Amino acid sequence: MTELSPPSPDTARPHARSAPTEAVARGWQRAKPWLIALAAVLLCLLLAAALHGLAGQVRYDEVMQAIAATHELDILLALMATAASYLILTGYDFSALAYARARVNGGTVLLTSFTAYALSNTIGLGPLTGGAVRTRLYTAAGLKAHQVAQVVVFNAAAFALGILAFGAGALLWGAPDVAELLHLPATLLQAGAAALLLGVAVFLLLCRRQRTLQLGGRWRLRLPPAGLAVQQLVISAFELMASAAALWFLLPGERMDLPAFTAFYAIAIVAGIISHVPGGVGVFEAVMLAATREQVPAESMLAALVLYRGIYYVIPLVAATALVLGWELKSGVGTPIARAATRLSPRLLAALTLVAGLWLIASGVTPFTEDAREMLATLKVPLPLVEASHFLGSVAGLGLLLVARGLFHRLDAAWWAALVLALVSAVLALPKGIALHEAGLLATLALLLVASRKQFDRRSSLLAMRLEPGWLLALGAVLAGSLWLLFFAYQEVAYSHRLWWQFELDAQAPRSLRALLGVALAAMAFGLWQLLRPPSGQAAEPSREELDRAAAIVAANPRAEACFALTGDKHLLFSPSGRSFLMYGKQNRSWIALYGPVGDRAEMADLAWRFVELAREHGGRPAFYQVRPASLPLYLDCGLQAFKLGEHAHIELPEFNLKGAKRANLRSGMNRGEREGLVFEVLEGPALDAALPELRAVSDAWLGKQKTREKRFSVGRFDEDYLRRLPVAVARREGRILAFANLLITAPAEEAAVDLMRHLPDAPPGTMDFLFAKVLLHLKDRGFQRFALGMAPMAGMAERRHAPRWQRLGRLLYEHGERFYNFRGLRSFKDKFEPVWEPRYLAAPGGVAPLFVLLDLAALIGGGAKGVIGKFEAGK
Repeated sequence: MTELSPPSPDTARPHARSAPTEAVARGWQRAKPWLIALAAVLLCLLLAAALHGLAGQVRYDEVMQAIAATHELDILLALMATAASYLILTGYDFSALAYARARVNGGTVLLTSFTAYALSNTIGLGPLTGGAVRTRLYTAAGLKAHQVAQVVVFNAAAFALGILAFGAGALLWGAPDVAELLHLPATLLQAGAAALLLGVAVFLLLCRRQRTLQLGGRWRLRLPPAGLAVQQLVISAFELMASAAALWFLLPGERMDLPAFTAFYAIAIVAGIISHVPGGVGVFEAVMLAATREQVPAESMLAALVLYRGIYYVIPLVAATALVLGWELKSGVGTPIARAATRLSPRLLAALTLVAGLWLIASGVTPFTEDAREMLATLKVPLPLVEASHFLGSVAGLGLLLVARGLFHRLDAAWWAALVLALVSAVLALPKGIALHEAGLLATLALLLVASRKQFDRRSSLLAMRLEPGWLLALGAVLAGSLWLLFFAYQEVAYSHRLWWQFELDAQAPRSLRALLGVALAAMAFGLWQLLRPPSGQAAEPSREELDRAAAIVAANPRAEACFALTGDKHLLFSPSGRSFLMYGKQNRSWIALYGPVGDRAEMADLAWRFVELAREHGGRPAFYQVRPASLPLYLDCGLQAFKLGEHAHIELPEFNLKGAKRANLRSGMNRGEREGLVFEVLEGPALDAALPELRAVSDAWLGKQKTREKRFSVGRFDEDYLRRLPVAVARREGRILAFANLLITAPAEEAAVDLMRHLPDAPPGTMDFLFAKVLLHLKDRGFQRFALGMAPMAGMAERRHAPRWQRLGRLLYEHGERFYNFRGLRSFKDKFEPVWEPRYLAAPGGVAPLFVLLDLAALIGGGAKGVIGKFEAGK
């Protein structure tokens, strides 16, 4: 609908890249996820080798005996320290909210903090996973985007500063013990620790003396008040002490000094964070084993670490999932907070399913206890049942790992698969080895899945889900870790080919070998199927039958923008039911959906996800152009970010008239047109068919006068099939058509718009004002509620100094970009109609992706990069 605006120069020239450069870039984009995933697998293998060397003198049964010998009081103390740690962690959020000058209900803060840390501690990548939780819940609590960003950044910075200060203090105290491990002088370590503490002191002094810190001439950091910074350091100290104590209490007998232990603990935490391994698994254990090998027996340290993982990671994750689901059952979804909280349950259940799957695989490659063996013998459990439960339980663990991604995407098929696997595995855990803890975790997972059934509403097939290279290689890392665990558990057993065929209750090594083989074969088969199955195919132009299906959906839709699907120049993605569709275009690596899903509201989330997944399967960047504020949560759920494009205007037709000073030009144009003998008419059906040749002559003359060519994608084009589907308003004089505009209308008569508005060069002055005024009055008489004037790009951007960079850039373009586009003129032109303004957004991946999307969008609208450049050259 940009043709409502005066002629103006087009957008800036996009960057052109040579074909070899483009090919290299495409190759790098395809190879990058594989290279990153391969690096992660290599890191896991190195960690496995390090752990094998550190635990080489330890036997599996010694570790199990150490776990069994852990006193109940020590476990209770570890649980209390864990609870204290998570409670103190809420202080990070309270401090961050104070820094962001935001107020949130205390219960919401407790829920957000606990859920965020329970998820990020297990999955890793704290600023991303925990940040996503905070973004959802704090946005629902009424915080603005910049406040949520400040909260997330403050949390990450406060943790880094806290662990730096606390670790330095602990190192200053326990330097002699650490120096012995690192073979460095204790005085050197103490000097380094003192220097770090001095740096913290300097930071506190800066907080006291200035409010902002200039970084490199470009970045400004608003420092917190000194009191808030000191408060946060105290919170960090107590939190790290509590989390370290949760592990320290699990150590046997004469424990090492807590200060030295805390220094090692801080170093291990930092190493785990730097590695980006989920939960720091392997990295944290390797550092702690190496650091404490002189003070704590390796089998005791391994036992403490296994218990610590369960107490500090798994139990809070289960509790957080139950808390979120309990919130839903108690509060329903009547409030924004409740709705936001319940939408987190798929993420939490996906993480818990991952943990359950890893547990099943690990238990499958390790022997059951002597007590379990005696109980199985006493109960006379049939050996085939024991063998089958061991084998099938391990394969079910792999299944849980695979469906976890589907749970994250809220697939109903993944929900059913996870529920069945959890229930079956919980039952198999009893003949498998009387694994009561395992059965309890799986039964809890099943109960939580049942309680969250409503959240898994995406009707999609698991077989259609394509796993990224990272997931496939992660499966390889799990298999490698399981193989190491198998050798560690049975290091005293000499391998022979006969092991594969031994079926006895005491033959535990053969049973574990067969279980691991089953998991490996299933994983390889699935991986090969994922890698070798044919792609879903290239998108094709819509057929007439598809356009007819889309037209039926459009006719029942209240939004006029849905009519752009009928232009025939966009690809259509239909829902499985055929009641909804999504229109999109492809340019280079950008897959850009126009406006979003159209049709059945219940299918919109699934359709958006399908589009995002389809784009990513083909290595593309998915984006949604001109989305409304009310639909933003849908795209945020898909992992995209929102970038404001401008403001959309619409006229409230029931109150519209031609009175007032702002309508003077329109009123004058209509009166003059009537004096000139202009006649208004709306053509449909046979009358429209007969007038098409004359309409084409008007269109060709208008294009020639404007020295432009047809646009596409978000702007209509003169296409006879397209025009036949909608009414066309014309202005005639003495029977001759001087101007026309096609009307975008649907059956609900809620919103209307026009697309093409074209006239003959010799039409009398004021002809378009006459036609436009008549269209508005005609639509008002027909009972339409709104008339869409289209978007004013870059309008309404924030003018604040601390506004997001995207909006600051948009503001600069709006104020100084007249050379490239008539931003101000378009806004002023539409403002004459006294419209209602509403923001419009681009939903796209973060980073530099939005810039490439906009460049590709300009090429899509202009008919390719050549069309964009040609338009730019013509407008200079």
